[in-house]
Amino acid sequence: MVMRQRKLKSEDDETYSTDSPSWAKKNHEKSGRKYSITIIILSVLFLGYIAIASDLRPVRIGSKAIDSLAFSFNLQKPFYVVIIDAGSTGSRVLAFSFHESIINSNLILDNELFYEIKPGLSSFADNPKNAAKSLLTLLDKAKEVIPKSEWAHTPLSMKATAGLRLLPEQKANNILAECKNLFDTSGFLANKNSISIMDGTDEGIFSWFTVNFLLDRFNAQNTANTVAALDLGGGSTQVTFSPNKAQARILEKNIYYISTFNQNMSLYTQSYLGMGLMAARNKILIHNVNLEETNNAQEIILHSECVNPIVSAKWNYGGNNYLIKGPVNATYKIVKSQNYAGSDEKLPIVKFSECLKTIQQYVDTLSNKPVGLKDHEIYAFSYYFERATETGLIEPFHGGVVTLNDFLKQAKEACDYPNTDQPFMCLDLTFIYTLLHKGFGLESSTKLYLYKKITGHELSWALGAAFNILQNGL
Repeated sequence: MVMRQRKLKSEDDETYSTDSPSWAKKNHEKSGRKYSITIIILSVLFLGYIAIASDLRPVRIGSKAIDSLAFSFNLQKPFYVVIIDAGSTGSRVLAFSFHESIINSNLILDNELFYEIKPGLSSFADNPKNAAKSLLTLLDKAKEVIPKSEWAHTPLSMKATAGLRLLPEQKANNILAECKNLFDTSGFLANKNSISIMDGTDEGIFSWFTVNFLLDRFNAQNTANTVAALDLGGGSTQVTFSPNKAQARILEKNIYYISTFNQNMSLYTQSYLGMGLMAARNKILIHNVNLEETNNAQEIILHSECVNPIVSAKWNYGGNNYLIKGPVNATYKIVKSQNYAGSDEKLPIVKFSECLKTIQQYVDTLSNKPVGLKDHEIYAFSYYFERATETGLIEPFHGGVVTLNDFLKQAKEACDYPNTDQPFMCLDLTFIYTLLHKGFGLESSTKLYLYKKITGHELSWALGAAFNILQNGL
């Protein structure tokens, strides 16, 4: 598998980068292995022949079965990659183990470790040493699943996303420098390229690769078989899909060429900084508020049309401490009481139309919309999945399929219910619906496949990044 990306220069430019490094091949002594593998394959085929000749149940010998058999005989040496996802709301370690296919030399994913801590590195903006220390737990977790003999050969990479992108440059660089010092003494394979702030384009492409790889969508030679990937983070959101020719002409400024598993394809990806759930929530809450006038306040009080009148919730974002309350002039809904008398009761609610208007004003600032997204099969994850599970739209362990209209109905229900345990659910769901509908052009009937894992593996850009490192180096 080769992952190379190059921005599309013109509609007629059909040159792809297909240089194939041999990183994995250098780790094996091939001659003896090939001999042993050949014997095993011939033995399996012979057993299949015997079964068929004896009128037994037909046997199918597939490439995956042969690979698994060879791996079980320890003929395939495993190798490892450790990726740290330094997100805006938390840091995660993903430690992957792979082996190389004996059939076509493609990389095969065997196992992964996933572990998360909070808060994210950006919360240590004024204390970069503590930012690095927060990663020690993640490195220790990786060392528990990787043999010590392999640490020095295992690439270690940390890519920070929107949380550090939104910090002042000097503060972000101070954190990266401390993390580099930690990596240099970690025992893993690290160099000057091991730590970086990841470009939103790479984040989108790596996420898209992960989803389609885990869905086994790269087996067919038709790129229309791949699905669109929507990743909603805390600071930014990414949209990535393989467009048809007509869509590619419209989206040409954000089209990239990639080559993966011997397939060449064009890919649209766009990262929207500030449209992540936490960043958007912050902008919506401080709507029409002059923060310069509150700079000396230890706690900034905000009233929002998207918060229930009975709510009074503390929230920290971007180094500011907020006390979030509902609107000054509360709105009520008359409902039948559940008591014996059956009298009417005034229930405090969010005025949905006013909240929706505020959120639409923010979403309308989004430019370069993903034309044609609605024509693709869409897999959405991260905060899309989390908010859907928290409100019962889907089952948390298995995920599921919803329509955009389901998000709208759930948003209205959340806005009508005074839930102090989930004070921002009305705002968050209304933002998700508005982003998908007004921002990305999805219709009410559009289906969204919401999952956290596929075949037991996390939906994250980290797997795509690991593949890229193994093929192209740190």
